[in-house]
Amino acid sequence: MLDRSTDGQPPEALARAGLSRTFQNIQVCMNMDALSNVMIGAHVHLDSGFLAGALRLPRIRRADAALRDRAAELMSFVGLSGHLKSQAAQMPYGGLKRLEIARALAANPRILLLDEPAAGLNHTETDQMSELIARVAAQGVTVILVEHDMKLVMSVSDRILVLNYGRKLAEGSPEEVREDREVISAYLGVSA
Repeated sequence: MLDRSTDGQPPEALARAGLSRTFQNIQVCMNMDALSNVMIGAHVHLDSGFLAGALRLPRIRRADAALRDRAAELMSFVGLSGHLKSQAAQMPYGGLKRLEIARALAANPRILLLDEPAAGLNHTETDQMSELIARVAAQGVTVILVEHDMKLVMSVSDRILVLNYGRKLAEGSPEEVREDREVISAYLGVSA
């Protein structure tokens, strides 16, 4: 499905096709614990039969246990192993950003859209986010990053597309974009 337009597709169809995302403004369930938040991300892969779930059949119990283990692995992967039993509402802001990534990864995406993952993070947290994005990409997941932190963008990107008021300004490697006169003019200004 990802080899054609996704316009008009419902979110669950996009998730089943291998597309997952995070949000600029954190969208976690604050009334739940962190592990449960991550488990929600795998909903498209779960057996949703009413009768099997209501009867708590052995296969459902095994699947739930495997999902809990996978969610704990993902929390460890994003650097949150110390928050397995934490309530989301009690977690620090930077941890919530990583929790959202763990939840998105629970869907086993082929493509991960990250919308401003460093927004509101301090320098240390931004560096940690950069390392996390690189680890996600190293696992074979295509990461599409929308971000204003140019240091982060330049450090994790293979290809960059620069927009200015919705118009494509430049596209290329970080080195090519860094040297592009239109990009410099639009984002840094031109001295007289």
